[in-house]
Amino acid sequence: MNSHFFPFIYALFILAINALSEPRKAYKGNLWAMIAMCLAIFISFYHLPYQYLPFAILSLACGAIIGIITAKRIKISDLPQMVALLNGLGGLSAGIIGIIEISATNHPIWLSIIIIFIGFTTFSGSIAAFLKLNYNKLPLDNKSIRASCFIILITTAVSAIYAYSADLQYVLGFAILCCLLGFFFILPIGGADMAIIISILNSFSGWSTVMVGFSLNNTLMIITGTIIGASGTILSYIMTKAMNRNLLKVLFTPFKEFDKNNQEQIKTYHIGTPRDAAFLMENATKVIIIPGFGMAAAGAQNELANMVRILKNNYNVITKFAIHPVAGRMPGHMNVLLAEANINPDDVFELKDINQEFQTTDVVYIIGANDITNPLAKTEKNSPIYKMPILEVERAKRILFVKRSLGPGYSGIDNPLFYADNTLMLLGDAKEITKKIVTELEENI
Repeated sequence: MNSHFFPFIYALFILAINALSEPRKAYKGNLWAMIAMCLAIFISFYHLPYQYLPFAILSLACGAIIGIITAKRIKISDLPQMVALLNGLGGLSAGIIGIIEISATNHPIWLSIIIIFIGFTTFSGSIAAFLKLNYNKLPLDNKSIRASCFIILITTAVSAIYAYSADLQYVLGFAILCCLLGFFFILPIGGADMAIIISILNSFSGWSTVMVGFSLNNTLMIITGTIIGASGTILSYIMTKAMNRNLLKVLFTPFKEFDKNNQEQIKTYHIGTPRDAAFLMENATKVIIIPGFGMAAAGAQNELANMVRILKNNYNVITKFAIHPVAGRMPGHMNVLLAEANINPDDVFELKDINQEFQTTDVVYIIGANDITNPLAKTEKNSPIYKMPILEVERAKRILFVKRSLGPGYSGIDNPLFYADNTLMLLGDAKEITKKIVTELEENI
C-alpha cells in the first residue's frame, strides 16, 4: 500500500502532536490531525477492493454518527472517562484484527497473538479505568483481586500456547482471558493514579496499532501507532515524575489504606460567604486561582473567566491560574476547561513556575483541588499522596476553599487546610458560588 501522500500525512500527524503541547496551538493541532486522518481513510478506501467498499463506508458512517452524538452529549467533566473508552475501543479493534489475521498463513502467528494480548488487555483495562473514574470507590478487596489476577495471568500464558495452534476456539478463549487479565489488573490501582493509567492505556493502544501495521504490512499504521505509543509512554513518565511516583509501584503496589482515626476527630472550620470572598479579592494585590475537578463537575470555568476579568479591569488585581500536572482526572483536563472559557494562556502557570509565588499572594481561590493542595503530602508518611509535589497554598495570606462538602479528595484523605486559621470554606456548588462572587464584585465597582 504505497502512496506519494504518505510523507505528507506523516508530517501532519507529527505537527499535530507537537502543536498539542501548547494551548495556543492546540486548535491547529486538532485540525491537522483530522486532515491527516481523513487523508489516510481516503487512501485506504482508494486501495480497497470494490466489493468491500460499501461495508467499509457503512461502518465508517456508523462510527462517525456514534462519535458525533457522544461528543455532543458528553459533559466536559466526564472527558477523562470518554478518553478511557476511546483508548479501549482502539485496543478492541486491534484485538479483533488480531483474531482475523491469525488465520492468515502468510503472517507469523506469534505476531497475531501479541496483537490480541495487547488489544484486549487495553480494552478491558480501559473499561476498568472508566469504572474507577465514574465511581470513586468500588466495594472491592484488593488482595483478592491481585490473587485472582495472578491466577488469570498464569492461565492466559498457558492458553497462549494453545492459541498458537490457530484453532479458533483456543484463540477466542485466549482473547477472553486477556480481557479478564486487563480488567483485574487495573481495578486495584489507586484512584489518584488514574491519570497515569489513562496515559499508559493510551500508549498501549498506540503500540497495538503498530503491531497491526506490521501484520498488515501497513507503513502508515506503523508510523502513526509509534507516534501515539511513544507520546503516551513519554507522558506516563512525565506524570509519574510529577507525582513523585514509581511506575512499577503504581502498577503493582496499590495504595495502602490510610489510617483515618485522626480524621474522625471533631475539627473546627471557618465558613465564609461570597461577600467575604469578594471583599478579600477586591482588596488584594495578587489572587491565584487553583482549579480542580470541582470546577469541572460544576462547569464553573466561564464564571471564573468573568471573575478574573472584573478583578483585572476594575480592581487592578494581579490574577493567575495555577495548574497541577494531575489536576482533574487526566493530564491537561484543567487546561482544556480554561481554554474553553477563553482564559488567557499567559495567565496559566504550571506548579514549578508558580509555587514560589504563594508566599507573596494575598488570596488563593481553590475550586475542588483537594489532593494537589494537601500539606499531608509533605508530612504524613502513611498518606497515599506522600512525597507527591503539591501547590503550596498554605503559604498564602488567605485561602478560599470551594467545595460541596468537607469530604475527602480522590485519594480518600482529609485536608488540614479546611481547618486552618487562614482558610474560609465556601461550601456549595462552585458555579453558583463563583457567580455570587462576581455579582458582589460588580456591585462594589
